[in-house]
Amino acid sequence: MLEDALRHGTTTMESKSGAGLSEAGEIKILRVHQALQKRPVSLVSTFMSTPSAAEYQDGPDQYHDWVRSHMLPLIKRRKLAEFADIRCEEGAFEQEHARRYLIAARDLGFGLKMHTGQRSNAGVIRLAAEMDAASVDHAVDVSQEDAMLLAQSNTIATLLPGENFYLGVEPYAPARMLINSGVAVALATNYTSETSPSQNMQMMLTLACRRMNMTPAEAVTAATLNAAHALRQAPSIGSLESGKSADLIILGVPDYREIPCHFGINLVDLVMKNGSVLVERAEVKWPVS
Repeated sequence: MLEDALRHGTTTMESKSGAGLSEAGEIKILRVHQALQKRPVSLVSTFMSTPSAAEYQDGPDQYHDWVRSHMLPLIKRRKLAEFADIRCEEGAFEQEHARRYLIAARDLGFGLKMHTGQRSNAGVIRLAAEMDAASVDHAVDVSQEDAMLLAQSNTIATLLPGENFYLGVEPYAPARMLINSGVAVALATNYTSETSPSQNMQMMLTLACRRMNMTPAEAVTAATLNAAHALRQAPSIGSLESGKSADLIILGVPDYREIPCHFGINLVDLVMKNGSVLVERAEVKWPVS
């Protein structure tokens, strides 16, 4: 998966846990993140709190007491994650659980994130802004009031159109309303084998333009500089500026506005990370007739 993402031009990515369903499973996922950090591609590890079949049976309050008192300190002590995330949508956790979780994570020194979804719980966008979360991910169910709160904060709204496309669900995130309200939006693949099995960020740009009414310039910014802000790494990556890492890609189109037009294919000719070429597309050699 990491190599496929690199071939499609991704040089920095975030990977979340949350699918481990137990302490052992979560720690195993986070250790995999740690091992992958030795690869040339930068990987940011996030511990994501989701309802667990093993621990949630005793009730949400007991589960969150256990996560706050045991899991978060354990993960921080072992340096297994940079961010702590929590799902706040219908069928997941309520706002008060999220608040206590985020306060505990912040006190331990984690960066904060929140994950909403097609139907977010009331007040979670406000909470993300109040807690200075780096990003609120899967921001679909966003009101005009929510947008104004985000516009006045440092929190990035991360949009994940790949899941809508793959599952055939509506609505897509209201990107046009968010941007017009002054919200900084980022794009991501939300890669999972069940809901968005694509490592192709170029396809996400196509969906952003065709289904969420973003311009090519907005989509490129969302996939690069704003995505770096969502990981709190914009001082070193996300744009071609003096003093930043030489992370860049060269695409086989004469104009960036053509990127969304070539959907479902890989336009990458070259990928560079920290000044080193990691991917270079070989020339097609036609047989001599």
